[in-house]
Amino acid sequence: MKTILLVIGRTVEPHFIAAINDYVQRTQRYLPFELEVIPELKNTKSLSEETQKEKEAELLLKAFQPGDCIVLLDENGKEMRSMEFAEYMKRKMNTVAKRLVFVVGGPYGFSRKIYEAAQEKISLSRMTFSHQMIRLLFVEQLYRAMSILHGSPYHHE
Repeated sequence: MKTILLVIGRTVEPHFIAAINDYVQRTQRYLPFELEVIPELKNTKSLSEETQKEKEAELLLKAFQPGDCIVLLDENGKEMRSMEFAEYMKRKMNTVAKRLVFVVGGPYGFSRKIYEAAQEKISLSRMTFSHQMIRLLFVEQLYRAMSILHGSPYHHE
């Protein structure tokens, strides 16, 4: 199984880029993982929120492959503690045949089409974070989950 973090728009803050790349590399020691970036839309000032979500949905749908298990990182998703997320990943590694794709939407969230395409939703917090920060939080939690499953001393109870 390959794990993907699919995001819209590149990360621009150098400190986030460095930290994200560090956790991506650490995570790759444990499982096939990559961060896949869909270029952000251009000239969005003239677009309504709904139109922007629909255009982003077209790009996301093109990035999905048959057999993908699609998990949206969404404020209304299921919340988990780190140990629960590790168990979740263990189950997914045993049941997902091809790709486990975690998706961060654009600034206005997901369109109805993306909600319909997804199998699950996970929330990283009840708080709101920037899209750049969510990427870092997710890759750190994925690395933490893998370190828990492999008995690494990274995570402490």
